[in-house]
Amino acid sequence: MPAVWNFHDKVVLVTGASQGIGAVTAQMFAENGADVVIAARRPDELERRAELIRSTTGRRCLAVVADVTDPEQVKTMVDRALEAFGGIDILINNAGNSVRSSLRKLTPEVWQWGRALNLDSAAYCTMEVGKHFLERKAGVIVNISSVAGISGTMGEVPYSAGKAGIQMLTRVAAAEWGPHGIRVNCVAPGMTATEKMKGRLEAGVYNLEEVSARFPLRRPGTCEEVAYAILFFASDYASYITGQTLAVDGGPTIAGFTD
Repeated sequence: MPAVWNFHDKVVLVTGASQGIGAVTAQMFAENGADVVIAARRPDELERRAELIRSTTGRRCLAVVADVTDPEQVKTMVDRALEAFGGIDILINNAGNSVRSSLRKLTPEVWQWGRALNLDSAAYCTMEVGKHFLERKAGVIVNISSVAGISGTMGEVPYSAGKAGIQMLTRVAAAEWGPHGIRVNCVAPGMTATEKMKGRLEAGVYNLEEVSARFPLRRPGTCEEVAYAILFFASDYASYITGQTLAVDGGPTIAGFTD
């Protein structure tokens, strides 16, 4: 049996890691023995996160400022990771963000930005890191989608479509690369108490009680609860699981008769 969360001497690349789910995931990997590469667009937040990981875990952490919607920046990010650590074992495609627009108001520019941020970014990272994985005949990829990619969210057309695309990217990559020793899975969080969501609550954008009433567990998830699922897929406990999407969303929302 593998040790619980044993990532000793593994190298993990996490995108969108300056805050939220990505930051917590990188921290948990380091706490369990991994060296981590964290990437995001904001240098100040990213370096603060890297220093926190180093100081609290004693593991190596490389911070790389990168916009992963740009294939050239993705290549530079991966090259820097390989130069610093000699290899990459696990890729977490976490970068993405809500892009709000109803279909009636959607413009080509908003559509392209939403697709680039939530789907193209994961594809570019998968293609670039995949070259290394295919050469080694080993590697693990965990993509971060959303329940919006499963059931859709009205008013978030680009986001929902992009996150649905990530799930199909997961399935096809798993099928093509499984014979080469590479596993690819996907985690689809529901409403999660990230810094951004907490800010929206404080600004009155959401009513927490009303929103939580939709979920069987009656609350948002935490970043840690999503990270547990990510670490599971990345671990040896999931060694015979590939091509799957796991919703971490507080339970299914089902309309119908009450008791």
